[in-house]
Amino acid sequence: MVGLPAAGKTRRARELAAARGALRLTPDEWMIPLFGQHQPEGRRTVVEGRLVWLALSALRLGVDVVLDFGVWAREERTALRALAASVGAASELVYLPVAADEQRRRVRARARTDAGTTFAMTDADLDGWRAGFEVPTADELTGGELDPPPAGHDSWLTWAAAWWPTCLPDEPVPPHPGP
Repeated sequence: MVGLPAAGKTRRARELAAARGALRLTPDEWMIPLFGQHQPEGRRTVVEGRLVWLALSALRLGVDVVLDFGVWAREERTALRALAASVGAASELVYLPVAADEQRRRVRARARTDAGTTFAMTDADLDGWRAGFEVPTADELTGGELDPPPAGHDSWLTWAAAWWPTCLPDEPVPPHPGP
């Protein structure tokens, strides 16, 4: 799933998972029970990494997976496509755009009706995230060729292990720094 907060990713991910009998992995559904309602600094990539690891394990078993991450950067999307290919699985990017005014409306509605399942988001957060979001290209959405790994990485697997430090089975889980 590709898109900004409140684009409808989780709703669509639930639909896809139900239709395909797939495992759905949504980071916020793990983050909030583990860390509470405040975004814990530096923990999202650790949780996402474990979810990527779980997704790869499921794919190896022939279980379809829907990753409901948002994947705002082309590098993240390319890495996930490469990881799926590394275990013999096909991948598909589903992009859900959302206009800024509609996004704000949805965030406010969610805060009023479903605050326990989401993180607080300010207009400044939304503006900053929108500015950093890389809209996927038509080539990405149609499963075009993978970009080469970024400089300093000999493969997308090494890039993924650096970005999501817990995503590969041979990568150690970092120790918990305490409460």
